[in-house]
Amino acid sequence: MRVVLVTGISGSGKSIAINVLEDDGFFCIDNLPAKFLHEVIASLEEQGYGRVAVSIDARGGESVGDLRQIIGGLASHGHDVKVLFLNARTDTLVQRYSETRRRHPMTMQVRPDEPAPTLLESIENERELMSAIEDVGVSIDTSDLHPNVLRQWVRDVVGLERASMVLLFESFAFKYGVPLDADLVFDVRCLPNPYYTPQLRPLSGLDEPVAQFLREVPSVRRMIDHIGHFLTTWLPSYVQENRSYLTVAIGCTGGQHRSVYVVEQLAQRFRPAERVLVRHRALAARQLAA
Repeated sequence: MRVVLVTGISGSGKSIAINVLEDDGFFCIDNLPAKFLHEVIASLEEQGYGRVAVSIDARGGESVGDLRQIIGGLASHGHDVKVLFLNARTDTLVQRYSETRRRHPMTMQVRPDEPAPTLLESIENERELMSAIEDVGVSIDTSDLHPNVLRQWVRDVVGLERASMVLLFESFAFKYGVPLDADLVFDVRCLPNPYYTPQLRPLSGLDEPVAQFLREVPSVRRMIDHIGHFLTTWLPSYVQENRSYLTVAIGCTGGQHRSVYVVEQLAQRFRPAERVLVRHRALAARQLAA
């Protein structure tokens, strides 16, 4: 059975992810306490279900901390288990709750004689509770993502076949902040910027004129070689820690030229030996705004 667990911080887009999977033919269960997961999956398997998506969050209480062991048990029974951990910056979460006027789930988990925590307190309490499983699967920072981009990224991750390690290369713009889903971050702002060449300014690192510009710069080649050597050296250590996903974030000022080109070159270099997924955060935002 293919099992997708959607978890993370409340307000980060778990409902969007579950709806996407339901539209794609998954049998979906929302807000299932983690302690019932193994039993429910076994029951659904007996009924002949082949694809199941389950949303688990902090409302499950301390049983969330047992999720790592439960996932291992499901995998040992032959299930293909993928975990999506959705996250977002605190200021983004506050804005989303203000816009929807919904209560944070953690504000409702207090005794009648105790004062309800504030929204900020609820978010931080949830972060502390969910930190125990943040590294179990692939993490996606939804802070600056349009819902349509998140939908596509969920489909991309879920569509990957079982693999010992998936490398996720993503470009981003430092002016918008470092993505929360990054495991490794490399800063390429020290490289020559095509932005200052007028004919290259409206293009991106996906366009051949920009690629040719950067390809001819020795420091760009050295940067790519050094990052590639670092990953080649340390990937076996991440695999030994039973990591299924490793997100490598490459950042430049605007996330348009240098970081995009470097991501594409690294992805091309590692595709022959690893399962590779590519994201361009700033470009995705630009395409939706166009």
